[in-house]
Order: sequence, then structure tokens, then C-alpha cells
Amino acid sequence: MGDMDFLTVNFQLAILFVTVIALTLRRFLSASKRSVTMGLNNIPGPPSPSWFKGNFQQVFNPDAWVFHENLAKKYGSSARLHGPYGAQTLYTCDSKAMHTILVRDQDMFEEDDGFIEGNLIIFGDGLISTLGHRHRKQRKMLQPVFSAAHMKEMIPAFHEVSEKLKDALTKRLHNHSPIQEVDILSWMGRTALELMGQAGLGYSFDPLTDEDSAHPYSKVIKELLPTMTRLQFWQFNVLPYISWIGTPSYRRLIVNLLPWRDLHHLRDMVDYMYHVAQTIYEGKKRALEMGDEAVVLQVGGGKDVVSVLMKENMRASAQDRLEDTEVISQMNTLIFAAMDTTSSAMAHLLHLLAQHCDVQEKLRQELMEAKRQNDGRNFSYEELNSLSYLDAVCRETLRLHSPASIVTRRACQDTVVPLHQSVTGIDGTEMHEVVVPKNASVIVSIYNANRNPDLWGEDAHEWKPERWLSPLPKALVEARIPGVYSHLMTFIGGSRSCIGFKFSQLEMKVVISTLIEHFRFSPSGRDSEIYWQMNGVTAPVVGKDTHPQLPMNISLVN
Repeated sequence: MGDMDFLTVNFQLAILFVTVIALTLRRFLSASKRSVTMGLNNIPGPPSPSWFKGNFQQVFNPDAWVFHENLAKKYGSSARLHGPYGAQTLYTCDSKAMHTILVRDQDMFEEDDGFIEGNLIIFGDGLISTLGHRHRKQRKMLQPVFSAAHMKEMIPAFHEVSEKLKDALTKRLHNHSPIQEVDILSWMGRTALELMGQAGLGYSFDPLTDEDSAHPYSKVIKELLPTMTRLQFWQFNVLPYISWIGTPSYRRLIVNLLPWRDLHHLRDMVDYMYHVAQTIYEGKKRALEMGDEAVVLQVGGGKDVVSVLMKENMRASAQDRLEDTEVISQMNTLIFAAMDTTSSAMAHLLHLLAQHCDVQEKLRQELMEAKRQNDGRNFSYEELNSLSYLDAVCRETLRLHSPASIVTRRACQDTVVPLHQSVTGIDGTEMHEVVVPKNASVIVSIYNANRNPDLWGEDAHEWKPERWLSPLPKALVEARIPGVYSHLMTFIGGSRSCIGFKFSQLEMKVVISTLIEHFRFSPSGRDSEIYWQMNGVTAPVVGKDTHPQLPMNISLVN
């Protein structure tokens, strides 16, 4: 690169920097000015440690658990936080407020610009990267393939993958010692990837034979969210103001020139994910063009989510049809959403069972008794859903340890948010509603909503599967939590709720039932060093090692 080119690039970077600062200050100073007169400022909340970042770093960081717990303990179900540049943010786990934000007035509370722009760059224009009519069109196209009827057709694929996992772990135990330490997070990630591959994409990623057979995609996905977490401040507070500048090739040049390791790592992961999705899509498209015989010969026999989606898309009207790039984006979105969240949940569940041998044994007895009654066959869809203790263990894990801890929104206009639990304002008035100004941020705490002792009881912070075997507390039922699943906010609610929550539930039940029937899980010698980080999706690490992993001892039941 010549001197003139170097100076030109530096000048462009300088202009870019000034533009970002000017636009960011304009937005946040404007939001801050409004909030002084609109009522949000009267909600109590913690002080701001920094005018530049506000409470942002306290909310969004891998060690944020204590900060979130203290918010609920000190301020109740609603609090005011300080955003960057002095902007005000509503933080809430109030049931009526959540219903207003996520369901009743969801059109007034859109995903944050940084969330949408970041997802658009990373996953493409799929379900978690679109808004308004385009989002509704995509969801309408995807909804039928996540129905209960279609889930039943996927059961054989779920059992096939789970059996491969069982065989791999059994072989390892036979070839080594009868008790082995394994990284259960890695195996759950690989299993979730293969399940979504076969049942979701009609593609096999991983034979699940041994450690060396792991597909690189599973490692990429596990590193994606920790990297995104480290870049989160810039994604939410800078990216919306620069994503439109120049052409894609120009923005790519800027990314390449910036001496930023995490950004370059994210770039390489995005390139890899898109290449894999595009390759799978082109293969499926050729099979569909060749006819039904070619489709049946593919993995999944044409019953996978993407094959069904592509067939429906071909039959759809011109106004409802998705572009090729949208279908490819759905593939990346489905892999990410299904693999990272569900593998985290399954790993956390097994970690809890290892620490609670009595619960593990009670669950094993239920599974073995059910197998005796059905002559040892694989469980059907109906049989899985009839296993009450398995269901209780899954629900309690998803309640106490939701893979995602918060969800963010941005007010599109000045609006009033009613409260189920009133708040005593800074001026002493009792507030039954709060006026949220246009462009103000809203953070819905899944973590605190699922642990609210006023609704769940004094033992809300304890892992007790038995709570689901008795009638739920009256206060919880009357609060009308707006989540799509069992009075929980784990899969949120409204039109942007998790479309694949039934897929996730089925996956958990099939995999966990297979493993518990054949293996005993116990803590490894490093269990005291395991720490679950509060990333976009919770992830376990050991000691000072930042690479997600979860060591656990396993042995055969018989």
C-alpha cells in the first residue's frame, strides 16, 4: 500500500470515528433529555459508574450475576438503569410490564438497532435479524415446520443421534477406565449440532464416534457468543451508526485494517458459517430440482425443517416467498439458536444431576420403569411427554438456569407501561405505571422473572424439580407471566418468542432420557472450579480458562 493510499484510509477512519461519536451523542443526549420529563427518571435505580458507558458493563458481562440479583433484591421488579451517555433504561421483570412490552404493545417495542444490525451481519437476514412485515412473513413460513405434528415425525432422527452418542461414550468407557472424565459440554454441543443437522437441515455434521470426529462447526459456534459478548458494547452503541456507511467491500476493508483480534475472529467465524450454510443449501436445491427420489435419498428423507421450508417456499405466492439469501440465513439462525442454547441447557441439567444423586436416581427409576412397560422400545412422542419427573427436571432447569438471561427492546415512541407491582418513586409517589420515552432502552430480565420469590415462593432460588409435581403457587398463576412456556420467560413471549421451543424440549427429553438410562454422572475433581458465565447464552468455564468446557465423570449404569 502506497503512502497516499495509507493516508486516504487513515482519513476515512478519522471521518468514520467523528461520525460515530456525533450520531451516538445526538441519539443518547436526546433520549436523556426526554427521560427527565417523562417519568422514567422517578424510578429508583443504581448509580451510574460512568457517563460514557453507564451501567452497561455491569449488565452485560460474564460475571454479571450478582449485579442482576442485587437489582431484584434492592429495587424489586422494576428499576431505572443508566445507559451510555446518560440515557435512561427501564429494567424490569414485572409480569404486566413484560406483557405490555413483548405482547400487547410489541410493535411499540422493537429489538435494539444494535441487536438487529449485529445479527444481520453474523447470521444474515433471517428470523432474528428482521423486523415488521418481513419478520412476520418469515415466521409465517417457518411456523408449520415447528408444529407438534411435525415434531412427532422427527422422533426417529432424535433417537438415532442419541443412540450414536450413547455408543460413543460406551466405547470410550470400555476402551479406558470404567469411570471417565469427559467434557460433557463438547458432547452436548456436538449432539445438538447433529440433531439440528439431521432434523433441521437434512445434513449430517458429525458421526459422533470419538473426540477426533467432531465437526469444526461445533467449535465455531461455542466460541461465537463469548466473542460477541466482548464486542457487545460496540455492537449496541456504535454499529447502528456505521453499518450504512460505504459499500460492503469498503466496510470489510475497514474491519480488516482495524487491529482488533476479536473483530477479526468474529469475521472469520461468520465467513465459515455462511460457507457451510450455502453449501448445504445448494445441495438441497439440486435435490429438489431432481425430484422426490433424490430428496428421499438425502439425510432426513426430505422431512427436515429446511427441506419442508424450501418445498413450502416453492409453492408460496410471490409476495410470501422467501429469497434464497433469506433461506440460507434461516439455516445459520436455526443452527445457532438450536445448538448453543439447547446444548447449554442439557449440559447444565447433567451438571445438576451430577450434584444431586438422589434426583438422578429417581429420574433413572422412572425411565427404567417406563421402558419395562413398553418392552424396551424407544419412547414415542406421547410417551416422552407422559414422563412426569423427566418433564419436571427439564422445566426446573429451564426455570432456574435459562440459557438466555435478558432480552432487550427499544421504545419506538413515547408510551405508558403499566406495572403489576407498584414502585415507590424517588419523590415518594406510588407509581402503578411508568412513561417510557421514545428511543429509551428496555431490558426484560428473564433471570429475575423466573426466580421472583413473590411469585415462586421463598425457595425460588433453589433447584427443586418436585415443585412441578404439585399445583403452582396461586400468585404465579394470577400474575399471568407472558412466556409461551409454562409460566416461564425462558422462551419469552409475543411474536418474537422462540419459534423452536418445542424442538428444544423434545431434544432435551430424548437425549437426557437416553443418557440417564445408561450412564451415571458425578462431579469431576475440578467441579469446584467450574463457573457458569453470563454471556448471551450461559457457558461454563474452568478456573481462569476462558474456553467453554464442562468436565464431568461418567460411568456405566450396569
